[in-house]
This record gives sequence, structure tokens and C-alpha cells, in this order.
Amino acid sequence: MISVVTPTYRRPDEVAGLLHNLAAQTLLPQEVILVDGSDASEMATESVVNEAAPGLSFTVRYFRYSRGTAIQRNAGIDEASGDLIALIDDDVRLSPEFFKTIADVFEQDEAKNVGGVVGYRTNQHFTLNGSERWRWYRRLGLLKVFEPGRYDFKCGYPINNNMQPPFEGTREVDFMTTACAVWRRQVFDEGLRFDPFFRDYGVLEDAHFALRARRKWRLLQSGNAQCEELHSPNGRVDRRKIGYKSVVNYYYVFRDIASPLSVGQKFRFWRYQVFELFRVGISSARRQNIGDFMDVVGRLTGIVDIFRKRAFERNEP
Repeated sequence: MISVVTPTYRRPDEVAGLLHNLAAQTLLPQEVILVDGSDASEMATESVVNEAAPGLSFTVRYFRYSRGTAIQRNAGIDEASGDLIALIDDDVRLSPEFFKTIADVFEQDEAKNVGGVVGYRTNQHFTLNGSERWRWYRRLGLLKVFEPGRYDFKCGYPINNNMQPPFEGTREVDFMTTACAVWRRQVFDEGLRFDPFFRDYGVLEDAHFALRARRKWRLLQSGNAQCEELHSPNGRVDRRKIGYKSVVNYYYVFRDIASPLSVGQKFRFWRYQVFELFRVGISSARRQNIGDFMDVVGRLTGIVDIFRKRAFERNEP
């Protein structure tokens, strides 16, 4: 039995599309738990759920819980009752066989050491050679590994899963996105949850959770469990906050997962961050883009906060 947990924030149209999409699964979930981060004055999403729920073949549970997607997912996980718990974003659309394909992977795991299986986003693939940024990573030796879905423990950078070409079957990964991942219930029954450090807009909380789970469980990607990620523009935050988290959250994860960090690891982390700051800064100057400029400001603020040892105080529970 599958429980779907989905955090949402001011996305009524996306939630309506998700419910319609889930209803087309060949293996239906037993319940869908929608955790709305908006306040009580925002009624659009709740209205969509109330209208759609009576006509669906699964239970829809809707409640409000704020403070960000990681915290919302924890609240939904605590309410879930399925054998498998699927973390599906509201702007993701699954192929009809998605849940059936992943359930089969768990069924074939006789040793029961697979903790999670993530799907394959068919509309997000890019090649290493097709991305200027990634070509520079290789030329400058900023990364030690380039296998999609792996974590570079030398510099604290997750290798983008979207570089993985289409494939059949399953492959081992170090981390999984929360856009389209299905977890074995026992992972959560043992007490693992998303770190409350990751408040409000999420950046890297999914990789952090998966890397901690991987200490005990195997993680797989299924090339046959396909989906599309629509990247809804609704409910997004400003680029300054994203820039800030692209420094602070990355360092938080690196420090927690690879601790104690050596001098070499710290050097490689900051060398990578300097390159990213330079890259976004050049883009801001060339395109005269206010979003890129705010990204640079956020990154600089994050660097200063880390060195002043106040970066992590802001997100303490």
C-alpha cells in the first residue's frame, strides 16, 4: 500500500493536476496527504481538494502546516499509513505505470535492504558536454566524480541526476530528489526525518535526508519509472534567498555528512563556491539580470555568515 505525501504552497492548479494524474495510476495509492504551507486566508487549494476528493478512488487528506517543504514533509510522513511512502511534488506528473514499476523493485528486493527508489524525469535530461557550467567543472578539476546521482565527498557537491541518459532497469545512487521518490516505511519507522534546519524554501534537504538514509539502506534509481517535472513558477522565492542557501545549506550538508572535514575538503568546497560566485557574477554583469545580481548578494551574505559562525543560528528550531 502506498501513501503519497505532497507539500504545497499557493498552487491550486498544480494540486488539481496532481490528483488527476495520481488517479490514472495502474497501481493506485491508498491515500494522498497534502500539506499546505499557506495560511488560512488562502482557500484556493483547499477548495480544489474538497471538489476533487469525492470522485477519487483513494483517500485525500488535507491539512495546513507551515515553515517549509522539509517540515511539511515530516508532518505528512507522521500521518502516513502505507507500506511505501511516496514523496511526490505537486508539479510532477507520473507515467501511469510509475507506482507499479517501483513497487515491483521493492518486491524483488528479497534482502529488504533497498530503502528508496527514485524515478526518472524524462524532460530534465542534459549532457555533460551540453552544459557550459559542467564543462568548466571538469576543466578546472572542481569535482572528483561526474556520475549522476553520486555525492562528491571531496568537495561537498551532489552530481546532478539529470545528466543520466535514459536507461532500463535500476542503478545505484547516493541521493534522491523528493520530486518523485518512494521510500520503504521502515526508513521512517527507525526515526529518520528531514532535518528541521531546512526551513522555508528547500535547498538540498532531499540530498541530506537521502545521504543519511544511505548509511544503512541501498538507494536506487529506476529508469522505467518515468515522470515529468513541470517546474511551476508559483510559490517560488527570491533569488537572494536561493543564493544564500546555495552556500549555507551546501556547507551544512557537507559538514554533517563528511565530518570531520579535512583541510583539503574545506579548500575544495570553497574553491567550488568561489567559482560559482564568479560564474553567477559574470552572468549578472553580462545579462544585466536583477535575479542573478540578487543571487550574488545572497551568496556573499552566506559566505560572510559562515565565517562569522552565525549562518546556522538562523535556522535553529
